[in-house]
Amino acid sequence: MRVAIDTGGTFTDCVFVRGGELRILKVLSTPENPARAIADALEKIAVESDLADDGAFELTCGTTVGTNALLQGKAGRVALVTTAGFEDVLEIGRQARSRLYDFFVERPKPLAPRERRFGLKERIGADGRVLLRPTQSELGRVVRAVKKSGAEAVAVCLLFSFANSAHEKQIAKQLRAMGFQVSASYEIFPEFREYERTATTVENAALLPLMSEYLSEIERVANRMSRGEQGNGRARVRVMQSSGGIISAATAAREPVRTILSGPAGGALGAQYIAELAGFPRIIAFDMGGTSTDVALIDGPLRTTNESEVAGLPVAVPMLDIHTVGAGGGSLARFDRGGALRVGPESAGADPGPICYGRGTRPTVTDAHLILGRIVPEGFLGGDFHLDLERARDWMGRARGKMKTAEQFAQGILDVVETNMEKAIRVISIERGYDPRDYTLVAFGGAGGLHACGLAAALEIPRVLMPKFPGGLSALGILRADVSKDFSRTILLAGRSLREARAALQKEFSAIEKQAVKEMRGEGFPAAKIRIERLLDMRYIGQAYELSVPADGDFIAAFHGAHDKRYGYADAARAVEIVNVRARAAGLTPKPSLEKISSGSADASGVLMGERDVFFGGKPAKTRIYDRARLRAGNRLRGPAIVAEYSATTVVLPGWHVRVDAYGNLVMERRR
Repeated sequence: MRVAIDTGGTFTDCVFVRGGELRILKVLSTPENPARAIADALEKIAVESDLADDGAFELTCGTTVGTNALLQGKAGRVALVTTAGFEDVLEIGRQARSRLYDFFVERPKPLAPRERRFGLKERIGADGRVLLRPTQSELGRVVRAVKKSGAEAVAVCLLFSFANSAHEKQIAKQLRAMGFQVSASYEIFPEFREYERTATTVENAALLPLMSEYLSEIERVANRMSRGEQGNGRARVRVMQSSGGIISAATAAREPVRTILSGPAGGALGAQYIAELAGFPRIIAFDMGGTSTDVALIDGPLRTTNESEVAGLPVAVPMLDIHTVGAGGGSLARFDRGGALRVGPESAGADPGPICYGRGTRPTVTDAHLILGRIVPEGFLGGDFHLDLERARDWMGRARGKMKTAEQFAQGILDVVETNMEKAIRVISIERGYDPRDYTLVAFGGAGGLHACGLAAALEIPRVLMPKFPGGLSALGILRADVSKDFSRTILLAGRSLREARAALQKEFSAIEKQAVKEMRGEGFPAAKIRIERLLDMRYIGQAYELSVPADGDFIAAFHGAHDKRYGYADAARAVEIVNVRARAAGLTPKPSLEKISSGSADASGVLMGERDVFFGGKPAKTRIYDRARLRAGNRLRGPAIVAEYSATTVVLPGWHVRVDAYGNLVMERRR
């Protein structure tokens, strides 16, 4: 059995294959111990599927544990060992100001404070030559200082170790012998740019204690589910990476920085798969969950970036190009000191949750939808989860401020949160030169379908695709992901012809591909199941940043083309520099697919659940409620309508019409 689980802020989503059929399950998240929600989900799946009698199964997780630890300042106590004289690289950074004219702006505090940063007397030259070897007494002095600091984990990042890692290996070996969890830059991010390399290595070290314990607990839970209470199971546990591939739990425990945006990465994969099935290759993925919204523009292969930032800190490992804002179903609404209505980024999460869940007392986006009639309370999660409408109305009435009614307050909440999400979509489309009118909006997550039509109308996006299993699409993407690993090396190769450059590159690629194949075989893949993609980071000589292009064919011409597309100009006569070589290795996994559903007529009246008044634009309108589980391919319906299902709710605004495609996806377009 194969199970994929995406742990979120409010709900933990599960997709699994049983008897060749894809199934979905949602359980409340347990923020204080995310592994407990996974255990709850696996127990329910085991009961339904006789898992305990079946033996082996594979569990793949997308997790926000690392992200939340960085955002909430709950990472481990980390020490930094670096070249003497460079202890303050973390503090100095790039001297960039996020708000140029704000004299009171505060930069995030380094994860390794000054008292836990230690200089090692050693030196490697920029060309990799050893200029000063560390003595045994010097190595011992630094190890003793680290031990005295009370650090839980240690980051090792020496100057120019990407060119020669000998000294890093020496100090890392001695620190590990003392029992420390160690993150060394030559293993995590062996590339130039001292600040980004140091920051990424420190972030990895800071997450080591938390993630290793979390993943160990998940493995224990998985094995117990596989073979009962004896724990002698044959469960294989893997973890989603931010780059869109999966890795073993053991690798993720050593390199947790690669999992920071693992849940959103699964959503991008799932959206791309569904859009391909539906015949829409150019999409904007819109994933709205309980605490945040993730958006990505997909036009061909998924794009990765090495210039991401989390909690104000650079994360230089490959991550899918996803933009996140604090807008979700649990986002809290409030009035600021000036009387303006604000929504998010704070969230009610799973505990206490929205008012209508029975414990919260502060208004959320979910409560606003319930007040306006856009969520069917008796059908939430298949009727297993009760939504308290009267409780929501009571507390919303108390918090509405100067607004006349709870309905007016609710509509204001939706208007504000949709404006925030509209801005997010503009960042990844209009602000980068892409016209959203050329794309299809793929809406998913538990709350995506509630806002999809409104956002599409505001941005003039002509079409919305609401996938099957919208509340579990991220988990489906995780279930379909290949095992992958990224390898890189800085070479700084300039002034060569295409033939000379290709000859020099062959040696570099051979070295990192040998390592790639070795590690993929360690993941259990034979040579026939391993694919390796070669990439180059290139720039014009004198530039500070580079672009990635495939290493096949005329990569110099490809760089000029990529530069013209990104910046609007290119100079074919100007010398080009190759900065980094990259290899992305993939181990191909079996991929579950959506089956076509049975066909029906255009008339969808047979799946009506009833009618009710729903507020649109401040006014109630008679609205039909449809049961999505009984819709058939070819069915059509018109707005205003609500399509209810186990994992989500879709609101079809007045003026929109819907058709059901062959795979059960809803294709929604505005009537012209």
